[in-house]
Amino acid sequence: MVTDLTRRTAALGLRVAAAGLTATMGAIHLYLWADGYRDLATIGGLFLLNGIVGCLLALALLVAPYRWLGLVATVTALFTAGTLGALFLSLTTGLFGFEESSDAELVRPTLAVETAGIVVLTTLAVAALSHRHHPRGQGSGPTAADRGTARTRSGP
Repeated sequence: MVTDLTRRTAALGLRVAAAGLTATMGAIHLYLWADGYRDLATIGGLFLLNGIVGCLLALALLVAPYRWLGLVATVTALFTAGTLGALFLSLTTGLFGFEESSDAELVRPTLAVETAGIVVLTTLAVAALSHRHHPRGQGSGPTAADRGTARTRSGP
């Protein structure tokens, strides 16, 4: 049987892992921006934006109240998937006139971090969203409406 403490511990572990992977993605983009990508038309600004947004989303994953965690994790998973998609485009057909090489610095680590991030973030989003929708009697407890209904039904 899964206890509430076990569920909370797992959620915390997923939350920290998701935030760490998202922060790493943002840090990679900020590092590359500072290392010369800032001089690339369009791509440079997008690397800076990705780095900033990635770091903000990592922070949001850590501080969001649990009721918002599913939404934050979903948005972050979609953002990370978009970033990974942009990397694949730049490696294959090019993106905004820029073509990346698979031998370029941090391409392989970025692929690993972003892929792992999507998996962990999706798992976190599903866990957080499904926990909110547990049927009564499966750990979610009565809602305020249930408690109000129970009071009005008291009688003979």
